[in-house]
Amino acid sequence: MTNFTADYHAPSNRRAGWIYAALVVCVALLFVAELSIGAVAVPLNAVLGALLGQEVGEVWQNILFDFRLPRALNALCSGAALGAAGLLLQTLFRNPLADPFVLGIVHSARLGAAVLVTFAGVAGNALLIRFGVLGDVGLALASVAGSTLLLSLLAALSSRLNTITLLICGLMLGYLAVGLISVLMHFIDENQARAFKAWDDASFAGATVDQLRLLIPGVGLGLLAMAVLVKPLNALLLGERYAASMGMPVQRVRRFALFVAAWLCGLVTAFCGPVAFLGIVAAQVTRGMFSSADHRVLLPGVILTGAVLGLAADLVTHLPWSRHVLHLNAVIGLVGAPVALYVLLRRQRPDGS
Repeated sequence: MTNFTADYHAPSNRRAGWIYAALVVCVALLFVAELSIGAVAVPLNAVLGALLGQEVGEVWQNILFDFRLPRALNALCSGAALGAAGLLLQTLFRNPLADPFVLGIVHSARLGAAVLVTFAGVAGNALLIRFGVLGDVGLALASVAGSTLLLSLLAALSSRLNTITLLICGLMLGYLAVGLISVLMHFIDENQARAFKAWDDASFAGATVDQLRLLIPGVGLGLLAMAVLVKPLNALLLGERYAASMGMPVQRVRRFALFVAAWLCGLVTAFCGPVAFLGIVAAQVTRGMFSSADHRVLLPGVILTGAVLGLAADLVTHLPWSRHVLHLNAVIGLVGAPVALYVLLRRQRPDGS
């Protein structure tokens, strides 16, 4: 499952087709469940009617379109983005544990957002709110800049460090970013600090409709760029020397791929906060299902798997629990931590990859 060689013995077209179909069905069922299940249950016929543009009553209309539909779209889109980013990072660093959260990229994106929030607080007049969409664009670009900075540093270190040391460096740099965020919070007022803390608690429920209008096309652009990288990524699996001998500009491809990963991670972090472990789980589950290293097979699979995981985690988070409130990262961590441990322990076996 974690073999990073060019194993192009992909599943048969029929088997792969069945897997894709099952994932699409799961996405559709979870999406409808997201709209139907919650503190207030909405009948299935009302959900389907609302999606088809029918009148279903003002109360249900408000619940669906003001709260649940934006949340479901965010979970689907962000889950797909983090799944694709996880696959891309694992290929670039040739490490099955590479993940936006594990490598500290998410925390670096948070730091970029914190710098912007601090600047807005010092400048006064609540810049991010005052400029509306421009404030959202600024937040997204600041997060992307933060994730790009850390990824560039890790890429520079990757040729000198083994995989475990590189992971530890990513973790330490992530913790450094967390410490710097805490320092920056001392320079903003209490109201802004509370707003930042609320954003900093990862959730797919916080993005506004205007933010989704930026997030969804932005993620679509990132996934399209990753589709362009499918053949170069397959070539990199055979080694950089082989890829260079085939005429591929290796360093340019690596820089572009790193920026695509930073773009996807930064966008999701800007509007959802620091979502943990989803990338590593989606990538590893997809590799296991398809038993292939071919990115032509894995890319659509990991996009669908990431969407399934995002929707499922958000659904569990927002079930009508009577006594406690679950957090998104806690739900993902219940699956993500065992997967990470399994991959780590499997690599220690004599026959492990």
